[in-house]
Amino acid sequence: MSYLTDKKRVQGLGSAKDGTGHFISQRVTAIALIPLVVLFVLPFGYNLGAGYDRVIEAYAHPVNAIIAILFFVTVFTHLRLGLQVVIEDYVHGHGSRTALLVANTLFCWLFGLTGVFAVAKIAL
Repeated sequence: MSYLTDKKRVQGLGSAKDGTGHFISQRVTAIALIPLVVLFVLPFGYNLGAGYDRVIEAYAHPVNAIIAILFFVTVFTHLRLGLQVVIEDYVHGHGSRTALLVANTLFCWLFGLTGVFAVAKIAL
């Protein structure tokens, strides 16, 4: 039994068989962000307005550094997955959709790695 319309069957458009994995990945990152946001914001808020040396000292602590790195990796993974859905659903035109998907991936990798590098540089 096929759920494709005649037009979709002729065009070869149908399920890419990737939606469930994408859905689960987005939900896992969303759930992981709940404790990570709290654990990231506590030392960040505590040191807000403090001097440079105090902030460096706080993020030189291994626990704070690991939480910050996990936060950056998780938030930019979640952002990439969410923007991918928006681009796929609302951008028409194969060329512009592909360009935006590539830009989305590069943007998220660039800023995620920048955050990880900044925390690693402070911690090490």
